[in-house]
Amino acid sequence: MSSRYKKLKIFTGNANAGLAEEIAQYLGVPVGDARSTRFCDGEINIKINESVRGADVFIIQPTCAPINENLMELLIMIDAVRRASARRITAVLPYYGYARQDRKTRARDPITAKLVANILVASGARRVLCMDLHAGQIQGFFDIPVDHLPGVPILAEYILQIGLENVVVVSPDLGGVTRARDLAERIGATIAVIDKRRPEPNVAEVSSIIGGIQGKNVIMVDDIIDTAGTITKGAEALKQWGANEIYVACTHPVLSGPAVQRLNEAPIKEVIVTNTIPVPQEKMIDKIKILSVAPLLGEAIIRIHEDLSVSKLFD
Repeated sequence: MSSRYKKLKIFTGNANAGLAEEIAQYLGVPVGDARSTRFCDGEINIKINESVRGADVFIIQPTCAPINENLMELLIMIDAVRRASARRITAVLPYYGYARQDRKTRARDPITAKLVANILVASGARRVLCMDLHAGQIQGFFDIPVDHLPGVPILAEYILQIGLENVVVVSPDLGGVTRARDLAERIGATIAVIDKRRPEPNVAEVSSIIGGIQGKNVIMVDDIIDTAGTITKGAEALKQWGANEIYVACTHPVLSGPAVQRLNEAPIKEVIVTNTIPVPQEKMIDKIKILSVAPLLGEAIIRIHEDLSVSKLFD
């Protein structure tokens, strides 16, 4: 290990050990020796098998499915290293579960994204590093520093490499316009917006398309693909309105329920995602292209460890 990072330690739970290994290789440090097992009754048992006294500890754990298991594992691991006298603990959440429950839309709704923030702080986390929060205001739910990394630069770099021409970037809803504009500016494209409504959760209906897409190659960009209903219905509508080839780009491939089947059957040429969430082998289809966020998270970890500006990564 480089003496430069002798006080930096990387640990991981079971949620995305592969990403943690990639980040550790980028940093040139080993993944910390920790074990997460289950007692016979299902309780989580965490063992930290090396000293963390005085160390700057980064625990990498996206709270993806099974979300409650992964979240609890993260909380217990934070508590373990806090009680072992770590100097600072940063929770690295490439994917922040419960982020879509960020406000009250009906009477008696919980704001679970805020609850999760409270629990993370109470467990002993003193900093949070995350990617593409579903709602930017979640940063304000924490009373500790939050470094929020966008996924668009990684997606834009790949799109520029494949050399698409006559491109329009499409936001699948009005709330994603800022993300679509950011991607469009990075690749030199125009933007359009799909106007949709949700009659019920996980059900989307396309009302109209704002902007010119006829005869153009389309990149539909979002932060999450969950059941893929929004994306596939949007792709079908774009085809009907005269789009040429359709690409989909997103940061977090949740891919729950019928998502993979829907994507496979939709008029989509390629689905570009990142490895914030591991995609199991049974969900890998030829259309899916996975980009690594390890270099970006690795650079952010270095900057946090050395008390440098993280925002400089995107200047």
